[in-house]
Amino acid sequence: MNIGVIYDIVRWEEKAIIEAIRDKGHKPILFHVDSLSFKISSKIDFNNIDIAIQRCVSYYKALTSTLIFEENGVYVVNPSPTLTLCSNKLQTTLRLAKNGIPVPETYIAFTKEQASKIPRKLGYPIVLKPILGSWGRLLAKVNDDDALSAVFEHRDYMYNPIYKIYYIQEYINKPGRDIRVFTIGDEVPVAIYRVSKHWKTNTALGGKAVKAEVTDELRDLAFKTSKAIGGGILGIDILEDPKRGFLVNEVNAVIEFRNTVRVTGVKLQSLIVGYLIKEARR
Repeated sequence: MNIGVIYDIVRWEEKAIIEAIRDKGHKPILFHVDSLSFKISSKIDFNNIDIAIQRCVSYYKALTSTLIFEENGVYVVNPSPTLTLCSNKLQTTLRLAKNGIPVPETYIAFTKEQASKIPRKLGYPIVLKPILGSWGRLLAKVNDDDALSAVFEHRDYMYNPIYKIYYIQEYINKPGRDIRVFTIGDEVPVAIYRVSKHWKTNTALGGKAVKAEVTDELRDLAFKTSKAIGGGILGIDILEDPKRGFLVNEVNAVIEFRNTVRVTGVKLQSLIVGYLIKEARR
């Protein structure tokens, strides 16, 4: 079987996936998007590819390259609708809430005037997030009206109109950690805590990965979340609220898992490739 690997940067994860493809007796076909161009005005022959996995760090490169492969007959994991859904925090929250998945209280406003009223409903602190983005970038924990005005002023000078839409969530007083649960198809093989003294617990920002038990409750919530999103290979970020329990915060469609493999011993790269083979044989 020929398995395409679409990527822009070679990280530990890409190397591990390529090695796992070879270990299972299949052939990785590598597509470094920064080294390629595609003539899209005529059909592209990808007939030698049985399935492909999307591994681009850049969301826009991931989505664009996935669309090219899909429109030329290659099934890509994760597919473009999943990439689009998970990249947009508003769309993700809407989908989760629609399917009865518990999420933090969240508001959207389209002007500063309306956004400034939301803390009266949620109470400070609040968390202001960009609709698009990852790795905890441009998130702001806002403690009072003065800080909120400062964030608004900064956004006034951001030229991208997406920053003029205000996605505001309640601040969850989590116990110094959050949970990243991985789903691969119908399986929930592993989870980690991301531990940090900072309110942002992303491992990319210094959070420490610690093995977490996949309890029945956690597995059930992760499975329901995956089903709501459309399945595939996902990393689900879950917060622990002192009163309400688990709340799903975000869902990631191009997962990083080096630290998870390191602290749990679960070889996610092998499970991922196994899922690709199963999907290709359908």
